[in-house]
Amino acid sequence: MAQSHEEAAEIYASGGAFAPDEARAAVAGLDARVLLLAGEVDSGPLPRIAADIAQLIPRAELVVQPGAGHYPWLDDPRRFTRTVATFLGQEPAGLAV
Repeated sequence: MAQSHEEAAEIYASGGAFAPDEARAAVAGLDARVLLLAGEVDSGPLPRIAADIAQLIPRAELVVQPGAGHYPWLDDPRRFTRTVATFLGQEPAGLAV
């Protein structure tokens, strides 16, 4: 609780906070590779929702990390690091592949 910001939480999803059509148009115009990494057992976003989001972004790559929840870097740091490093076209430093 000490790390929460109540004022921000109150307006986070308030009326007018989201403009879905504008957001879809913005991501449809992205000219960059985007990695979406979802945990297999994450509840937000669910992997199927992450897949829907990936469909909106022209150069998106979706990876669902097996057994991971909302913090995949904690659930399996090696797999997470390998996934991100591979996406970036790098060898994961210090990790036996």
